[in-house]
Amino acid sequence: MESNKLFVWNISWSLNWQQLKELFWEFGEVSFVRIITDRETGRSKGFGFVEFATADEAAKAKEAMDGKEIDGRALKVDFAEDRREA
Repeated sequence: MESNKLFVWNISWSLNWQQLKELFWEFGEVSFVRIITDRETGRSKGFGFVEFATADEAAKAKEAMDGKEIDGRALKVDFAEDRREA
């Protein structure tokens, strides 16, 4: 099941959300970006989410960015699962 939201992990701890957005912007309209941080330290946990306007844009980004090396780390990209309860 494809969605318009991607789960991205193995993100460099020095990368901020604006930089992550810029990396994915070439594949389509990025509507939301969030890097998950530790509540106590504020430091990145090395994963986050990138949401696109359409599922097609997300699919293109997943294909192109999965395994791409950024700041010495190979990104892992997959479609995010919807955790909303029914």
